[in-house]
Amino acid sequence: MKKIAVIGAGTMGIGVSVDLVLHDYQVVLVDIHQTSLDAAAKEFAKLVRFAPMWNKKLTKKPADEAKALLELTTRLEQVKDCDFVIENVPEKWETKEPLYRQLDEICAPHACFCANTSCLSITQIGAVTRRPEKVLGIHFANPVFLKPVVEVMRGMHTSEETLANCTEMLAGLNKEAVVVGDMPGFVTNRVSHLFMNEAMWVVQDGVATAAQVDKIFTGCFGHKMGPLETADLIGLDVVMDSLAVLYESYQDPKFRCCPLLRQMVVGGKLGRKSGQGFFEYAQ
Repeated sequence: MKKIAVIGAGTMGIGVSVDLVLHDYQVVLVDIHQTSLDAAAKEFAKLVRFAPMWNKKLTKKPADEAKALLELTTRLEQVKDCDFVIENVPEKWETKEPLYRQLDEICAPHACFCANTSCLSITQIGAVTRRPEKVLGIHFANPVFLKPVVEVMRGMHTSEETLANCTEMLAGLNKEAVVVGDMPGFVTNRVSHLFMNEAMWVVQDGVATAAQVDKIFTGCFGHKMGPLETADLIGLDVVMDSLAVLYESYQDPKFRCCPLLRQMVVGGKLGRKSGQGFFEYAQ
């Protein structure tokens, strides 16, 4: 599997594309907006240059060689000869469902579909295709090229062959796959979103500032990044959407979205990608 489609040119789509290209995979990066692709091209060029400095295990690749392995397009039809599809679109079923129906029509029968989802059911995604045995979930952490472990989610019908293909692809990226079951939020987001959401409630209730909350997590618990800086990195809109899925799935009030988070998203404070969230970032 040397030709891989990446759907969605946001933060995760760019990160996945960079890691794939630096490991000699050919990538087709698809987005519905040309402006997103233009921005992705610039970010891709920057990350290809600097990623090997941050991760010494990566091999430096000349800019022109990396660019030759990446195809940018707004036409979904361009993924027709890809072996593997990694989907990174927003966590909304009304967006994902029609996309997977289209992919099922376009892609070759052997192609595997991989949902880089935070919370949505892999079994539900597979059910809208004619290849549920070739559908699984894969949850890359950001930044992708620095993380050696990946959570892989097995749907009800995911085959052993598909899991083996995914594990092989991840091994090609020097990553270990940890295979888990198909319940909303899986492991990482079912736990991490509780951390982030409760940290936001703490700030909203005036118990501590965002900086104080994160300092406790990095200084006392040894986390490399606090829950609020993590939320900013993921994107506050993405966190809000994931909490909505978790709340709907479990009907458990512990997943009720903090009003402060909702207010910030409505106000355009989305974290790193907008320049401001719980912290400020240079653009």
